[in-house]
Amino acid sequence: MMEAMKIRQLYNLEETIAAPLLLEVQYPWEALGKIKAFIVELGNSLPADRFEKRGEDIWVAKSAKVAQSACLNGPCIIDEDAEVRHCAFVRGSAIIGKGAVVGNSTELKNVILFNKVQVPHYNYVGDSILGYKAHMGAGSITSNVKSDKTLVVVKSAEENLETGLKKFGAMLGDNVEVGCNSVLCPGTVIGPNTNIYPLSRVRGFIPAGRIFKNQNEIVEKR
Repeated sequence: MMEAMKIRQLYNLEETIAAPLLLEVQYPWEALGKIKAFIVELGNSLPADRFEKRGEDIWVAKSAKVAQSACLNGPCIIDEDAEVRHCAFVRGSAIIGKGAVVGNSTELKNVILFNKVQVPHYNYVGDSILGYKAHMGAGSITSNVKSDKTLVVVKSAEENLETGLKKFGAMLGDNVEVGCNSVLCPGTVIGPNTNIYPLSRVRGFIPAGRIFKNQNEIVEKR
């Protein structure tokens, strides 16, 4: 089961500007503490004909659309053709991939959004990595700190995996669909091509190609 949680099983690394960072580690959450420094290093090497620097450690592709009411804090990179909408709040340490959508009142903090990710309506995404074309329905959030403030453990039916992290939201594989008003508990890992029902409370590892109806009813797609 641990193999299914590794980066190569969850993500197509051709679909993110953060591929060099993710290639340094086995499990995606191991990259969370390295995002900030990676952005600063990468941002300073981005081509000036395609990216412009807006404030301290903030790089925005010239083809991206950023609403005037959006709040951008560095370090962050907004890649080509991305859209950051009205009143979005980027707290920092955020990579927003090509063609990604960050919607109204959505908050991002210490995240990697692969290309074509959509977090379009009232989402909170913190200490998380969302794979290619992952989509979070309106009001769905990643909870990134346990209520008792202990270190996060990724749990599956077969084994538990210690992460050593106090802050760890969710790792969503490519093409994951999260239904509206769902909560992804700390340490959630969802395999590619999995659908989460609306109003769900999700925790632990959910394998690829599943439909999550509730914690006791997770079925294979047909």
